[in-house]
This record gives sequence, C-alpha cells and structure tokens, in this order.
Amino acid sequence: MPVLVLILTIAFGISPFWVPDFGGFDADQFPIPQDNPPVQPAGYAFAIWGVIYAWLIAGSVFGVWKRRQDPAWAAMRLPLALSMAVGAIWLPVAVLSPIWATILIWAMLVTALWALWRSPSQDHWAASWPIGLYTGWLSAASFVALGLLLAGYGWTSGTTAAWIMIAAAISLAFAVQSRLQNAPTYGCAVIWALVAIAVQNDFALIGIGGAALAGAAAMAWITLKSSTGK
Repeated sequence: MPVLVLILTIAFGISPFWVPDFGGFDADQFPIPQDNPPVQPAGYAFAIWGVIYAWLIAGSVFGVWKRRQDPAWAAMRLPLALSMAVGAIWLPVAVLSPIWATILIWAMLVTALWALWRSPSQDHWAASWPIGLYTGWLSAASFVALGLLLAGYGWTSGTTAAWIMIAAAISLAFAVQSRLQNAPTYGCAVIWALVAIAVQNDFALIGIGGAALAGAAAMAWITLKSSTGK
C-alpha cells in the first residue's frame, strides 16, 4: 500500500502534463456560458496546485522510505490512494464533462477528508499538512464546481449560485477545521481560495467579495484557535 500510494500520487502530480494549459472549465462547456463567474477564484489561485502536488509526492516518498511498516500511517493509506486515483484522471475528464468532473471532485474531497481524519499524529510535515492543504483546496473547489453547474445550466443566476456555494463552503470548512488540531494547512488553503474569490469580485465589500473576505477572516480565526488550542 505505501508503494501504491506513491505511484498514484506521482500519477496525480504529473496529470497536468496530460492536459496542458488547463485553467478551469471552459465557459462554453455549459449551456449558459460562464464568463468570469463570481463563484470562481481568480486565476492566480490555481498556482497552489504546484505546492500541493510537490508536497503530496514528498510525503509519499517519506512514507515509503521511513514509514512503510508504521501502523499509524496505515490507516490513512486506503482513502489517500482512492483520492489520488480519482485525481489522476480528473483533468482529462474535466475537459470533456463538467458534470462528471464535479462528481469526481466530490469523490476526491470525501476520500481526502477520510484520509485527513486518519492521518498520523506525528510527521505532520509529511502526512497531515500536505493532505490538509489538498483537502482544504478541494473543500472550496468542490463547491465552486457545483456553483458553476447551477449557473451554467440555468438553475440559478451566477450571483445566487455564488452566494449559496460560498456560504456552504465556509460552513463545511469551518466545521472541519474546528475539529482539526494537526492540519492548519487545511484552513490556509480555504483562506487562499476565499481571498481569490474576493479578488475575482474586485474586493467589493458589499456583496460576494465581502462575504468571501468575512469567510476568510472566520477561517483564519478558527485555524489559529484549533492549532494553538486557545
């Protein structure tokens, strides 16, 4: 299982080479084109994937090298392998179908949360921290994908979709981080996404940008509180 996790994590990390220049769903992949949707973070925010890929691979290498037989690491390996396996095929699916991509990103999130909860209480830099960063970003991205579907298929307006999905993402992330003591990176990734949503909305304090910034502030507080125990 440690070797399988490493192989799948490497496959996940190199998946952008299979689909170069992917910058999110194309506006015309939806019946109602999604040009500059308010629910989506500004483009620069997706650079976090470089850190996520590299850190997950480094942690998996350490797991094979130093913790292959460690029972504390064993508990997280199955859900992590499942999440990496789905992640490895996500980009090719995303260029074909936003609906299937949304289903898969939720599968990635559920298994990532499972792995994060079962991560060892030691070696945080190699286990809970990279998984936390990955899971935190997915916690935002999964709701962004749902918001794009809501607006893109005409079920709500883009603004309404943004309000609903940002509120839902903040609620989930706050609940998760409040119960975590070993993964402040989870909250950091969510904050990164929320600030980027505020940037996408021109930092408008009254409206979606303000809601995103308020959520980022709430996440900063609970991340600090859960990490320090104060």
